[in-house]
Amino acid sequence: MKTMQWFLASAISLAVIAPGSWLAAQVKTIVPDVIPGAKPDTVEHIKIHGAHLEGNLEGDAVDRDVIVFLPPSYQKDKHRRYPVVYALHGYSIGAEQWTHEIHVPQTIEGAFAQGAHEMIVVLPDSKTIYNGSMYSSSMTTGDFENYIASDVVSYIDAHYRTIPNRTSRGLVGHSMGGYGASRIGMKHSDVFGALYIMSPCCMSSMVGGGPGPSDRMKEMAIASEKKVAAAKSPADLAAQSPGFASAQYATAAAWAPDPKNPPLYFDLPTKDGVLQPEIVAKYTANSPLAFVDQYIGNLKQYRAIAMDVGDQDGLRFDATKLHNILDGYGIANSFEIYSGTHTSAVADRFQNHVMPFFNKNLCFTADCR
Repeated sequence: MKTMQWFLASAISLAVIAPGSWLAAQVKTIVPDVIPGAKPDTVEHIKIHGAHLEGNLEGDAVDRDVIVFLPPSYQKDKHRRYPVVYALHGYSIGAEQWTHEIHVPQTIEGAFAQGAHEMIVVLPDSKTIYNGSMYSSSMTTGDFENYIASDVVSYIDAHYRTIPNRTSRGLVGHSMGGYGASRIGMKHSDVFGALYIMSPCCMSSMVGGGPGPSDRMKEMAIASEKKVAAAKSPADLAAQSPGFASAQYATAAAWAPDPKNPPLYFDLPTKDGVLQPEIVAKYTANSPLAFVDQYIGNLKQYRAIAMDVGDQDGLRFDATKLHNILDGYGIANSFEIYSGTHTSAVADRFQNHVMPFFNKNLCFTADCR
């Protein structure tokens, strides 16, 4: 089975790989037992306008779905304010499917029942026409990085009883969301105070990498180029590339936007099956392992950083590299390789590790700094 990083980052072969086995793994998530006496959250489905998404060349929605989980006491204690955890979903799913993967609100309620202080949990939707924004800044897809860090955070603070301090905001994400948590976390330590990275994809550029004879790789690249050249619109290309077959276009739109290249407004990293160094460089520039050294000062501002990944997940190798880099700079961070696949334990991790982490490391009073 190919790794998640291969699915998301190899712009050459994604169009022809059948992802069925990986998709099947998505639904095989171990669900924690319901905790007796757990009190129910209130779930609100809202839309948040993305000022940073306006004018995106892909035509993706600017008013985005967001799911908000309000803790049991929120409706009763009208003067109480709460910290907020922002949880980012992975590639090919949106916020709604993400709720099923991490089994919220059950796992949030379970964490509270086991002693975690109450907090608000927010799930923004960043699924695009090619099934994922990569939480990046692009004229083509829109600036999803600042949509999360600015538009969503500002809206939640304005419409809910939050504690509007960075020390009372947590950021977590899984897979593509783990990439998003890494990217946004490194660049926006002025917004968030605690960071949890789950099984992050795309830590390093793998454009053109992966197994298989080079001739076959070249054939696949040329086939993708022909499909792109024949596409009449982003919707047309997406319709021809269901599921993970669109991942190569999602990464191209996010990391190699080209406003002078209609109708798709992105560049592939190959031409006639040959890698183009100037485009490959754009992909590399969006790899957290390549740019982490620029944000060490920001990372040192976090109250806490945690990262985890399954021992059967190929993403563990790059996750380990990021952990070692942080260690090398003397940045305190917890890192765990647990028993599991890419998705098998995400619900358990969310209830029994992610929520307790934020319980310990967020500020629950308005006077925190």
